[in-house]
Amino acid sequence: MGADLHDIRYVRIGTEDLDESIRFATQMLGLELVGREASAAYLRGDDRDHNICYVRGREAGHVLGFEMRDMAALDAAAAMFEDAGVPVRHGTSDEREQRRVRGLVTIKDPTGNVIDLVARPAASGKRYYGTRDAGITSFSHVGLRTADAQADERFYTTLLNAKVSDWIGDAALLRIDEVHHKIALFPSTFAGVQHVNFQVESQDDIMRSWYFLQNHNVRIVFGPGRHPTSGARFLYFMGPDGIVYEYSTGVRMITAEDEKTYVPRSFPAVPSSFCMWGSLPDIPEFKTEPDIARAA
Repeated sequence: MGADLHDIRYVRIGTEDLDESIRFATQMLGLELVGREASAAYLRGDDRDHNICYVRGREAGHVLGFEMRDMAALDAAAAMFEDAGVPVRHGTSDEREQRRVRGLVTIKDPTGNVIDLVARPAASGKRYYGTRDAGITSFSHVGLRTADAQADERFYTTLLNAKVSDWIGDAALLRIDEVHHKIALFPSTFAGVQHVNFQVESQDDIMRSWYFLQNHNVRIVFGPGRHPTSGARFLYFMGPDGIVYEYSTGVRMITAEDEKTYVPRSFPAVPSSFCMWGSLPDIPEFKTEPDIARAA
C-alpha cells in the first residue's frame, strides 16, 4: 500500500487576471472569498480553510493538494517516495504559510502534475457562506490531464493509496475513501487540472445553476446529465484561464462492505459512457469519435 491520503484539500491555479478569477468564483461559481493578498486569493465552498487558491500569473501553473493524517504520515510518505526514486521537495516556511499548512512536501506524477502532500492544514471555525446560493456542500474532486494513462494510474494506485473505481476507455476514476472518485485521469497531451468539482445538495440546484449561468453568458460545456459510472447528476461550465468547473450531486459511495466484492467496471470511450441521458461534451478530453461524427 502506498502513502495513505486522508482527503483532497485544495487546488492552486495560476491566473492571468486575479480580479476576474475572484469575480467568477464568487458571483458565478458561488464560493466565499476568505482571504486576499497581493498575488493570491483564497476561496472555499465548505468548512475547509480554502478549496481554491488563485495565484497571479499563468506561469504559477496548477497544484493539487492532499491531506495526510498527521506529520508522521507525511514524513513516512516523503521517505517512501525518496526510496522509490521520486524527487521530493520539502516546502519552505513561505510555501507552508502560502498553503496554510504546518507540513508540506511536493512531488510530481509521471505526466508532471504537481502534487502537494500536506499535514495539519488550517481549519476554519466559521460556516461557509457563499456569495450566491448555488447549493454547494463540498469541494469533492479534481480531474487531471494525463499524457501516460497507465503510468499515472500505477503511480496513484501503488505509491499512493488510490483505488480504481471505474474506467472510461483509458481514463481511470480513482477513490481514496468511500466517494466514487476524488481523482480522475483524462488522457491528454499535457499536464494540468482538467476540471474542478463541487458537490451540490440536489438536482434542483444543478438546474437552477444551469439557467443562472446561461443568463449570465457562462458557457455550458456539458450537461445537465448523469454519469453512468458514479451515478452523479452533473453540469460542467467554463471559467477563466480555461478551467472547467463542475457541479454534481448523488455520487456513488463504495463502502467497506462494498469493497469486499467490488470490481471496477470498464466503460468504452463512447458518449453514453460519459452521460446516460444523451448530453454531448464540449470538453476536449471527453470527446470521442462518435461525438466528432455527430458534430460534423
